[in-house]
Amino acid sequence: MSEFFDMGGYAGYVWPAYIASALAIGGLIAAIWLRGRALRKRLAEAEAARKAKEGA
Repeated sequence: MSEFFDMGGYAGYVWPAYIASALAIGGLIAAIWLRGRALRKRLAEAEAARKAKEGA
């Protein structure tokens, strides 16, 4: 098992690359989630404004 974590002597290069990739993917997922939340809020506001305009 320690051979796996040692990565044939390249662990100093491999593990930081894995961590950087995981952070980048996690950041992209968070950005997509936040953007979707903001768009849902804008949509709800636009629908409310449209309904208020139709009702007036």
